[in-house]
Amino acid sequence: MTTTIAITGATGFVGRHLAERAVAQGNAVRALTRQPQPAQPGIVWIEGALDLPGSLGRLVEGADAVIHVAGVINARNEAGFIAGNVAGTASMIAAAAAADVRRFVHVSSLAAREPELSAYGRSKAESEKLMAESGLDWAIVRPPAVYGPGDRESLELFRMAARGLVLLPPAGRLSLIHAHDLADLLLLLAGPGAPSHLTLEPDDNRPGGWGHHEFATAIADAVGRKARSLPMPAPLLTLGAAIDTGWARLNRRLPKLSFDRARYFCHPDWVATAERRPDAAFWSPAIETPAGLAAVAAWYREKGWL
Repeated sequence: MTTTIAITGATGFVGRHLAERAVAQGNAVRALTRQPQPAQPGIVWIEGALDLPGSLGRLVEGADAVIHVAGVINARNEAGFIAGNVAGTASMIAAAAAADVRRFVHVSSLAAREPELSAYGRSKAESEKLMAESGLDWAIVRPPAVYGPGDRESLELFRMAARGLVLLPPAGRLSLIHAHDLADLLLLLAGPGAPSHLTLEPDDNRPGGWGHHEFATAIADAVGRKARSLPMPAPLLTLGAAIDTGWARLNRRLPKLSFDRARYFCHPDWVATAERRPDAAFWSPAIETPAGLAAVAAWYREKGWL
């Protein structure tokens, strides 16, 4: 029997991988989009947005499960994060409940562990609270740094490594996960009989995660270069955020390095919590990070990005 999955955020990096893998595994996908999308076998595109309740009703119609990926990672102020991550999640919960779609997989962030650091983290923590109080059959996933083909967030790190110098945040550690592994976990959690009422922090199963220097070296290896890594002191990142924010206001755009992001980058521990890793009998990552990074570097080169 075909499972129908309603997906938000399917036009983004993680969401695209999720939708494609859902179809490849034999599921039917209903995906929310603000703009018309080219036809894709197995995907029904529903035009709408999280702030348009009528479109959310159409999205979840006939669905067996919801995977809520959409969210705001950059905004002008806290209100923007609340609108995208808190109100948007509330609207999706309401739509799922009204359509009697009981299974709901919510993609949060490790930033929710440290809500005092950023408006983004506070909004994600609040969205988790809404999920836990929803009365639905839910699972929350807090991905670490996600990489894979099509990822523009990590692209600059690969470009720096190719030039021989990788600028890094202050000393710290992080966890990683390939987009395909994350997508496979989300699909398992959307299935019948999956564990519920739990918050998971998946990763590539590297104990203790990756030190920033180790990660830079792994990317350099992936692009076939020897590269130096240079940690940037926190005050310099804060200064960079101030400059970029000022320019962004003058040019009426969102800053690439906001104060929110600077504080996030300077936090020393973005390693997945061992106690929150998924049970290995249920899911484990299939892609080893060095091989995954090499494949991404090859993809970037093929597309002319690197």
